[in-house]
Amino acid sequence: MKSNIGLIGLAVMGQNLVLNMESKGYRVSVYNRTKEVTEQFLGKRAKGKKIIATYSLEELVGSLEKPRKIVLMIKAGQPVDIVIKDLKPLLDKGDIIIDGGNSFFKDTIRRSGQLEEEGLFYLGVGISGGEEGALKGPSIMPGGNKEAWEQVKDILVDISAKVDGQIPCCDYVGPDGAGHYVKMTHNGIEYGDMQLISEAYYLMRELLGMSADQIQEVFKQWNEGELNSYLIEITAHILGKLDEETGLPLVDLILDRAGNKGTGKWTSQEALELGAVAPTIVDAVFARYLSAIKEERVEASKILKGPQPKFEGTASQIQDIIHDIGSALYASKICSYAQGFQLLDQASQTYNWNLKLGDIALLWREGCIIRAQFLNKIKEAYDRNPGLKNLMLDSYFKDVLERAQDGWRRVVSLAIQNGIPLSSFSSALAYYDGYRSENLSANMVQAQRDYFGAHTYQRIDKEGVFHTDWIDE
Repeated sequence: MKSNIGLIGLAVMGQNLVLNMESKGYRVSVYNRTKEVTEQFLGKRAKGKKIIATYSLEELVGSLEKPRKIVLMIKAGQPVDIVIKDLKPLLDKGDIIIDGGNSFFKDTIRRSGQLEEEGLFYLGVGISGGEEGALKGPSIMPGGNKEAWEQVKDILVDISAKVDGQIPCCDYVGPDGAGHYVKMTHNGIEYGDMQLISEAYYLMRELLGMSADQIQEVFKQWNEGELNSYLIEITAHILGKLDEETGLPLVDLILDRAGNKGTGKWTSQEALELGAVAPTIVDAVFARYLSAIKEERVEASKILKGPQPKFEGTASQIQDIIHDIGSALYASKICSYAQGFQLLDQASQTYNWNLKLGDIALLWREGCIIRAQFLNKIKEAYDRNPGLKNLMLDSYFKDVLERAQDGWRRVVSLAIQNGIPLSSFSSALAYYDGYRSENLSANMVQAQRDYFGAHTYQRIDKEGVFHTDWIDE
């Protein structure tokens, strides 16, 4: 009996997707470059299941029903091109390659075009949810040829996360690289979300002197309200985890050096490329880079001086500050998502994708890392106004920002006064203030550009383009 689908790449994500597909009734063939990995998988986690081991690409392709559907779960970049090159001679016209990794969307556009010229289909499918999501149901963002999507739709929908047990977090996003672009933007928003949460935690720890278990209680309370989300939930879990050896909160023993895999950088680069305003997302990437130079920071801490965090207040005042931090976190989160959706809107126009922004928000309600209660509010915002230029202009988000901004400003001011870096909170607030400002300082910038480079300028009192000889002889 032929298998319904094949998968190449048996790292944990690949294994979990295979087990997910098999649990939904699909027969799956698998291949991994390292034979021992395949044998171990079949001998343990896949034992007794409708999963077929193959030990060459030829064997994998031969085991699949037509049109063949093959999922790639391998490292992005050149490895994907190498596997595609090796697969092509073995495939027939109409066969479908499904790239489920974090490939760069421009690579996906290139591969999609090249393969379609040869009669093959290529889908760039964003998958979010980590190892658990892959096993139990991830958020899936498919992009590529619409005909190919229709042929793999049932499988991808079946294995995806479900809202209320029935609504799938999987739907066609758009042509060629759209799926991977949406996943990339998801990850950029994720960077912003994680940094904002870490700054809220850091302020409570450094300024208010709160212990991990005290901060945990705050995050638990937040998760019961409008901040309800996966990342808030897991932060509460993290704060409650004790180290088995020392009995201390494990988070207090973790080195403050954050890693990254590149998708946040890609989002930042795309924002710059398209002229989309995304300072909170970009700043979150820079925050990770700053954390990476730990040794430099240790040396700098001995040389560079600034205020030391100091707060002496009553229990009631502490509660007021915690409330303000929650307000600042929610407002900043809205700004981060607004930036991400503006980027998607700009990309949709630039690449002719016709992205449905409200529907994309629905794909992220379950299964993915940024799943949150307020994604329904984003869908409602775009339903009210499909041409919405910025989420902050929607009535719901406008009201939240207005209610939150006094506390938001107090939090940022308090951090500055005490020398506590809250760069993402600050950049989100500056973004809000900049976006709502009728006039900015750019008139001076343009005057400077004209002074040294004759770049010209426009005037507010008359039409036309002007240049001034700024130096009086």
